[in-house]
Amino acid sequence: MTMPYSFSDDEATRAKILPAWIWAEGLVPGSAPNALQDELERAVACGEELVPARVRDEVRAMLRHGKYKPSGRGKPASEFLLRAALSGEFPRKNAPVDVNNIVSLVSGLPGSIFDVALSGPRFHLRYGEPGESYVFNPSGQSIDLEDLPVVCRGVGEAWVPCGNPVKDAMETKIRDVTTDVAAILYVPRALGGAAAERWAARYAELLEACCGAMRVGFVLGPSD
Repeated sequence: MTMPYSFSDDEATRAKILPAWIWAEGLVPGSAPNALQDELERAVACGEELVPARVRDEVRAMLRHGKYKPSGRGKPASEFLLRAALSGEFPRKNAPVDVNNIVSLVSGLPGSIFDVALSGPRFHLRYGEPGESYVFNPSGQSIDLEDLPVVCRGVGEAWVPCGNPVKDAMETKIRDVTTDVAAILYVPRALGGAAAERWAARYAELLEACCGAMRVGFVLGPSD
């Protein structure tokens, strides 16, 4: 199958991060089926032991860069999801976002997902620069991106940040009418390619099984 998207990254991020890029086309808009609820219940039954301590430690180490420290409100989204699941407050949004959150929960790897109709097909992973930020919720709250790994969408010759391992930008979030998506799992390079491939394949499988995607695929690292 011809690669429908372009994925690239900077040498600086490549030292720590093995990005697993996933895409799906022809999704059927609608609520996630019970299969995802079953996955959630199995995950909750495992409790704190769901994600090995080594995975949590490597994810935090992956995010330590420059001034950025993965603690407090800056913790990776995967940790927030685990706390939410164990407290009975796991968010259910829509099918693609639920897939992202379930995979992030059970793998311990933070993830981002984008509506391709809003983001376009070109993506680049780099570190956030001083002064960069974006709005991440309907209330208009913003997140400082300096030294965070950020996924950028191609806008002409520029790369505009739209996602990171903590919170994604409002402007490219999944909508009720979304049919094509691109996503990333931020995998610590220390965990190896086998882990990245396992969870990328699971992500693509769930997008197909639970979202009705007609075409799915994934790639580790740059696509060119």
